[in-house]
Amino acid sequence: MTGPVVLGIDAGTTAVKALVLTTGGHTLGRARATVRVRRPAARTAEQDMEEIWRAVAETVRAALLEAGPVHVAGVSVTGQGDGAWLVGADGRPAGQAATWLDGRAARRVADWEADGRGALVRATTGSALFAGALPVLLEELEARDPALLARAVTHLNCKDWIRYRLTGAIATDASEASRTYLDVRTGRYSDELIGALGHDRFRRLLPPVLPPTAVAGRVSADAARELGLEQGTPVATGLVDTPAGGVGLGAVRPGDAYAIIGTTAFAGVVQERVTLDASVPAITLALGEGTTVIECLAPMNGTPNLDWAREVTGCADADWAAVEELVRQAGPGAGGVLYLPYAAVSGERAPFVDDTASAGWLGLNVQTTRAELLRAVYEGVALSLRECMDVLGIGAVVRLCGGAAVSPVVCRIVADVTRRRVVRSTAEEPGARGACAVAVVAAGRAPDLESALRMFDDSTETIEPDPAVRALHDRQAATFTALRDAVRGRWPDLRALQTASRDHLPILETT
Repeated sequence: MTGPVVLGIDAGTTAVKALVLTTGGHTLGRARATVRVRRPAARTAEQDMEEIWRAVAETVRAALLEAGPVHVAGVSVTGQGDGAWLVGADGRPAGQAATWLDGRAARRVADWEADGRGALVRATTGSALFAGALPVLLEELEARDPALLARAVTHLNCKDWIRYRLTGAIATDASEASRTYLDVRTGRYSDELIGALGHDRFRRLLPPVLPPTAVAGRVSADAARELGLEQGTPVATGLVDTPAGGVGLGAVRPGDAYAIIGTTAFAGVVQERVTLDASVPAITLALGEGTTVIECLAPMNGTPNLDWAREVTGCADADWAAVEELVRQAGPGAGGVLYLPYAAVSGERAPFVDDTASAGWLGLNVQTTRAELLRAVYEGVALSLRECMDVLGIGAVVRLCGGAAVSPVVCRIVADVTRRRVVRSTAEEPGARGACAVAVVAAGRAPDLESALRMFDDSTETIEPDPAVRALHDRQAATFTALRDAVRGRWPDLRALQTASRDHLPILETT
């Protein structure tokens, strides 16, 4: 029997991961299962909450099997944030979860911004509205499916739903609640905001807010049988994925900064208190510990840009090593090709909000190569991150994680384009690792997260920005923002053309 160990679960948008670590941070077991995002209609992005739970059960059993005989001292869960994950009185999902990717409320966001409700949300929560945020999404879902809201008795974000299935405890933490109706300065739900939005009818859906390292519940008999855990094992409240990933990277002290390139991108910095003006479309996440917050910008342009570019450039059958060899061959600056990485169907949310934002290559000619097209996409994602880092005032060092961060090419491009030293942890699954650090504290094995991280034996890799390409990327960044701002006024027209063209496709096919 090896012991004691902790279990961290990370339920991302496309995959659920489970990690079994010793309290020294050594991996004993790991597992991963993919989950689907359903798009049954335009601008709809949903997930099956029961499918998420089944993936959790599968990965936990597999990770424990790999670990061998162990005593799990504590469990913590992290996962994707935002969206509407509604649960009925029977403890089962009230319907499909509308995820953070859902764009059905985009027009409603514009209305809220026009009539001042968006400013009210920013002033209280420190975060800009976007279509996947709970307050605007609840209104949209109520208008589309009143029965769904009538069935619901609580809203539990992804990690809170998983913890509920583990323990039966209804709760959330400040980092999740920050994206709903929480006053990030006080750490409590704002009845003033709820009233000003006319959302008193939704107040019943909000779970209590507990500290992230508190024991929110204990593994139930049913969950213990299904997952292979001991009944009564303490389960922490936990953190949403972005701060959990930061913890996994060691970003817990004021001034620590980190970035994520996953399904979405992210740049954030730990602050002692709120510093950004409400006019910045940032996300402010209270951490449930005094006034400490993470101020961040989360552009919608992450790895889906890379996946799409790989496919449309004819590289779908090539492995990523071959694709990235082409990217290396193109060289810094991509032959003068720029890529605007705003490919999400719901538009963009950082460092500006525009539900009509569109992607595109610029600077092409008949000599443009496939390698340059690919390189431009990688650099476009990095240019967006650079802009976000500059707005946040992030200094010369940034920790990096996310699915794309395993690539040396991505790390090199991020370092050069952003002009910052990139510190990449060589430890796997920083989100699940951060959850494990939370579990260490909840299990009473460390007094706080900083102490828990000191127990972990982590190694890192540092990538210094190349001074030889600094001037090139400075000029590239200036051109990127100037061109982006020049075409922004025509994005609504492009969206209208997309709709008109696709609406006519069935007619063209049958005539």
